[in-house]
Formats: sequence, C-alpha cells, structure tokens
Amino acid sequence: MPADPEGPGDGPRRVARVVLLDPADRILLLHGHEPDDPADDWWFTPGGGLEGDETREQAALRELAEETGITEVELGPVLWRRRCSFPFAGRRWDQDEWYYLARTAQTATRALALTELERRSVAGARWWTCEELSQAHETVYPTRLAELLRRVLDEGPPAGPEILDTEIV
Repeated sequence: MPADPEGPGDGPRRVARVVLLDPADRILLLHGHEPDDPADDWWFTPGGGLEGDETREQAALRELAEETGITEVELGPVLWRRRCSFPFAGRRWDQDEWYYLARTAQTATRALALTELERRSVAGARWWTCEELSQAHETVYPTRLAELLRRVLDEGPPAGPEILDTEIV
C-alpha cells in the first residue's frame, strides 16, 4: 500500500485489485495486519494504487507482480467496483477499487517489490478454495467475497462491473 499519490481532498485513491484464480479455481489472498499490531489481521486481494499515468489494468498487473511475483497472467474483465474507507497505519484510506478477474497457472508466490509499509504489514499469501473461503472465520475484504466468487464461478463474469456496497470500517 504505497503512499497515496493523491493528496487529501483530491478524491479517493484509485486502486486496481486482482481476483486471481488458478487452474483449480482457487483464489489468491494476501494476509495483512496493522503494522504495529499483527493480531489485528485480515485477508485481501492483491492490488494497490495507480502510479503516475498508468491505467488500472497496468496497475493491476504491476501490483500483482510486486506483491506475489506472479507475472504469467491472463487479465480479464472488471468484476466489481467498490468504494471503501478504513483506518490503516495511523491514517484513513478512502479508495475507489476495481476488481479484475485474472487467471494463472503460476501458483508459487514470492513478494518481489514490497514497499516499506507492505513489508511491515503483509504476512504472506495463500490460495483458498471457494468452500474454504465461505467457511473462514478470518476477516476477508471485500466482505461477501466468498459469495461473490461463488457467483462468478457458477455463472461467469457479470456483463458489466457490479457495484458493491460501500464499506466503511
């Protein structure tokens, strides 16, 4: 989660996230926590803020490579869009997130280029089946991810991005 390229008052941080599926339809999630409190933890999709004039697609692929080392990816359509606001690392983050569907056969992960804040707050990555996700007691973002993923696996991607409920933590 690099520093917000947009200053306060310039609108929400523009973010691209990746719903990455392997050949077995497992989803890759990162395990994050507050930098100074590893017990305050959650799971989330790879991704992050746009840098410079890059497109959301370019940001999605760059962030995925930086956070997971996975570069052999077929990037698909935008599944979902959501606005969220949450406290993290001593500040409030307001984000406009786009979630891209992607597929890969490359399942080994290795963080290659984490920011200093990410090094202090990302504990690893794990592939989850939809069933494991639906039975999880851990906090997962976006909320309802198991239900949303099940719908994509059963019905395919939506015709256009689904607008998810705004999440304010």
